[in-house]
This record gives sequence, C-alpha cells and structure tokens, in this order.
Amino acid sequence: MSEPTEQIPPAEDKGPSKSALKKAAKEAEKKKKAEERAAKLAEEAKKREESEVDVAAGLYGPLPLNQSQSRPKRERVQISTLSSRAGQNVLLRARVHTSRAQGNKMVFLNLRQRTDSVQALILAGEKVSKQMLKWAASLADESIVLVEGSVVQTTEPIKSASVPDVEIHVSQIHLISGLDGRLPFTVEDANRPENDNDSAEVQTKRVLLDTRLNNRVIDLRTQTSQAVFRLQSGIGDLFREYLSQHGFIEIHSPKLQGAATESGASVFKVNYFKGDAFLAQSPQLAKQMAIAADFERVYEIGPVFRAEDSNTHRHMTEFIGLDLEMSIEEHYHEVMEMLDGMLKNIFKGLRDRYKKEIEVVQQQFPADDFKWREGPEGTLVLTFHQAVDILVEDGVPREDLDDFSTENEKRLGRLIKAKYDTDYYIIDKFPMALRPFYTMPDPNDPTLSNSYDFFMRGEEILSGAQRIHDPQLLCEKMRSKGVNPDSMKPYVDAFRMGCPPHGGGGIGLERVLMLFLKLNNIRRASLFPRDPKRLEP
Repeated sequence: MSEPTEQIPPAEDKGPSKSALKKAAKEAEKKKKAEERAAKLAEEAKKREESEVDVAAGLYGPLPLNQSQSRPKRERVQISTLSSRAGQNVLLRARVHTSRAQGNKMVFLNLRQRTDSVQALILAGEKVSKQMLKWAASLADESIVLVEGSVVQTTEPIKSASVPDVEIHVSQIHLISGLDGRLPFTVEDANRPENDNDSAEVQTKRVLLDTRLNNRVIDLRTQTSQAVFRLQSGIGDLFREYLSQHGFIEIHSPKLQGAATESGASVFKVNYFKGDAFLAQSPQLAKQMAIAADFERVYEIGPVFRAEDSNTHRHMTEFIGLDLEMSIEEHYHEVMEMLDGMLKNIFKGLRDRYKKEIEVVQQQFPADDFKWREGPEGTLVLTFHQAVDILVEDGVPREDLDDFSTENEKRLGRLIKAKYDTDYYIIDKFPMALRPFYTMPDPNDPTLSNSYDFFMRGEEILSGAQRIHDPQLLCEKMRSKGVNPDSMKPYVDAFRMGCPPHGGGGIGLERVLMLFLKLNNIRRASLFPRDPKRLEP
C-alpha cells in the first residue's frame, strides 16, 4: 500500500509590497494634479476668449425665427450662377453639405443647393474672430445657413464642388435652421456610386434602399434624387407640350368608381357611405366616354391604383399614369404613331434639356445612354409572332411563349439591342386572350387584337389598343371575359349613343424614368413609393 502524499499548503498571498503601493499613490497624485492643471488652463483660456472683444459680433450666429416679420429687399443668388459672378459680393441660402476646420485659422464649408455645390472659406482676419470660426466649425451637416461673401476665382479646380472654378470668402454667416437630433445617414454617403467593386469601407457606408425609403426626406436631398425628380417633372412637361401641340386637351377623371375598370381581382375596394367604391385602375372608362362626348383627343396625368401583390423592382400599388385617348379616321396605327412620336419627343427633350441632370444621375448609377432610332427607318415595330420567333431562335420553347414573362421580356430586349442597336421598340398584334374586354379584335384573325405594347430596355412601359366602340360587340366581349354589362351601364350607354372609332394607351411615368436612367428599381423614381409592404412615409 503506497504512502499518503504530503499536502503542501499554498504560499500566502501577501499582495503588493508597501513600496509598490507608495509608488502607485504617487502616480495617481501626479495624474490628478496634471488633470487639475489642464482644467485650470482650459478654464483660463475660455475666460480669456470670452473676455476678448468679438470683432465679428453680429456677423454670425442663429437668426431669429422667421415669422415673416420683415422683408428687406436683398438679392439672393443661386450657386449655379456663381461662375459668372467672380469679384462680386453675394448673398445666398444653402445647406451645409460638409464642413472642415483647419486649425484655428480657417473653416471650409461645402454649401449645397439641390444639385449644385460650392466651396466656402471662412478665414481668420480683422473682421473674422476666433469665436466666429469656432461657431462656424460647430455647424452640423445639413444645417441651413444664410451666407454673405465675395466670389473669388480659384487657381485650381475644386473637385468636391459642382462649381469648381470659384469659391466664396465668407464675411457673414447665420443659421436659419439647425438639426433637432441626429441624421440617420449622411447625404454624402447616400450619394455614393452604386459600384459592386467598391472597397469594404465604402460598402459599409453604402445606404440601403429600405433605409433610404424609411428616411425619404434625407434621401431626396441628395444630388442624385434632386436630378431624378427634375427629370420626372421634365417628362410631364414634355408629355403635355407634345399633346397640346397635336390638338389634345387635358382632362381630370375621378379616382373613385362604382365598378372595376378591367377586373375585380386587382382593385382596391373602399367604403363609400353605405356602399362600396373602387380606386381607379386607370382613367380608361372616363377617357373613352370623353371621346363619345366629342372631345376627340384627351390626355391625363394622374394616380393609378393596382391591388396586385407584386413585390418586384418595377411594380407599385400606386403610380402616376400618363394616359391618352383619341378618335381615329382609318386605322389604329394612327394612335400607335402618335404615341411613338410623343415618346421620342420625351426622349429627345430629356437628352437635350436635362444633360446636366442625366450626368449627375450617372455618377451614382453608371449606365449606357438610352438609345432609340432617330433616322428615317423609324422605330422598330415587330408583331407578337415575330417577337416569339426571335425568342424561339434563341432557344426558348415556343409553348412557353403564349405570353411574355418578365424574364423573356428582358431576354427579347437584349436580343433586339444586339441585332438592331435600339433600347426602344414596339410589339404589335397581341393575342386577344391577353387583352381586356374593350380591345378591338383583328378583322382578319379574331384570335389577335389591334393592340400594342411599347418597350424600353426590354421592359414594357406602355400598353394600348384600338377600343371597341360598337355597343353590341362590346357587350359580347364583356360577357366572354366574365363582366356583366349591366354592372357598367353608364359606360356601355356612352357607346349606345354613338361613338367614333378610337384608341389610346397608358404609360407608367415612374417606369419610363427608371428605364431611361437605368435606376434598377422603380422606387427610386417615385417620390414616396407605395407597394404591398409600404404605406409611409
């Protein structure tokens, strides 16, 4: 049997030695005295600064709340005009895009108005005090300021500003509106280019689309968003101009209707006193009734509602429709040609009038310029069967092409671009089974219709057709589509009282803008987008 192992007691923990404790106490005392000296010096410096006469008093600081209490006539200038104002003293209101203090002698501000920016310099001098510099350096990004100063030509271009050849030497700066809280993201970060090859640091700073939409007001301040919505406004202007020049008048149809326009499956039902109403899927009924009322040519720009649970890059539950309807003399291609001319006028107008805005957008969303045929050959027009043949030749099974899926639409767009070098084309003669009840059938083949879709970069942006103006044929087609003519009696009665042959089309404004600029998501082209998952802001 082995001997028991002797247990050795652990060594007694005596802790730090007296000398170590004494040394630590001395270090702590030394540190405390140093901190006290630093605090005392800072306090003395503060008192000296406060006791100094502020030579810039009144030249900086917050302005009183603007309650329209006075109206001095002082000319304000726009940043975009500053290149032509070298040597002048100017007054302007702008946001502080970024700021940077350089020592205690100067502060640089990047001032922004919409898509334009300029560098401003506040330099210590006879009329610029340390207090003024310190206050200016403390201004938060996105503050709104009123700045007065001289416009000075720069020796080298300022790359961080859209106006690179001048800067403002500030003599006065006042705060109009500051920030109450922190920004969810900086406008600088939100302006970063969408490039998959960015560094890890830039990827981290990129602002995701959901974050942008949840804080839309900040995102709309970016130069990109400002340019996008100037272009959106331009599309509306160009649409109106062209149609007004061609004898159209603008109408405003109701958005509350007693019956669904096309089918009950994709409408929003709302309570309407003791009954129900529906939000309009389009101004289709009103447009046609206006033609029956001898308006001849009408157009409308207004909201359109679709209760479709489509969570894609190109669908929204509310969007802006550009709609037109016109009587025809001989052939529905009169309408198709009118729509074609109008769209090409929009494309040309955007290119010629909004070059600067397009360049701003392309800095964040690099893309090839949108291409369309401008020569004598005219717009490419294919029949539905011809488009199917192109896809079949590329390996798509013909049995899969009763209708075009989004994937096949885009595939067709790539094939057409490669073969015909155009981003814009028309497909005519769609199967009758794919069109709504009011579409006129082809006279030679009742399985086809007098209808067409227009495409940009392989995605549909316009759908239109000749409409049925004969009440008997209209009722027949309504019944074949499961629609009871009695449920839409006022609409059908419009044709019973005589209506000329007519046709038209509907365009999604945001979709045109998205595809022209290649923004990749329709929500970027909508001010406050609405989709199945978003009802605010």
